[in-house]
Amino acid sequence: MENQEKNEVLSRAVKAGKRTYFFDVKSTRTDELYLTITESKRKFNADTGGFFYEKHKVFLYKEDFDKFQNALAGVIDFIRTGKVPEETMFDPEMRDDNEKVDVNFDDLDLTL
Repeated sequence: MENQEKNEVLSRAVKAGKRTYFFDVKSTRTDELYLTITESKRKFNADTGGFFYEKHKVFLYKEDFDKFQNALAGVIDFIRTGKVPEETMFDPEMRDDNEKVDVNFDDLDLTL
């Protein structure tokens, strides 16, 4: 019952070393389903002497599933084989071939 109050429909966890990944299917007020992917890592706080969990979330909506899945499969294949996928990770309509995308995730404050 508690999960239904949080609009959670289905949840799966993947433990990977010091990290745990949560895949949670949730529903909106209009019963549209979406996915949240959460990375959780246990860390030690030297100031307090205790542990805390650092979390990062991604919200993925149904209309973006195919693009996300294709991009993820392409980069995983690249990591495994070293071959650059023919398709681009970015939607061609949104891409400017002259623009370099350089993102430093360390500069973003995404902890929850």
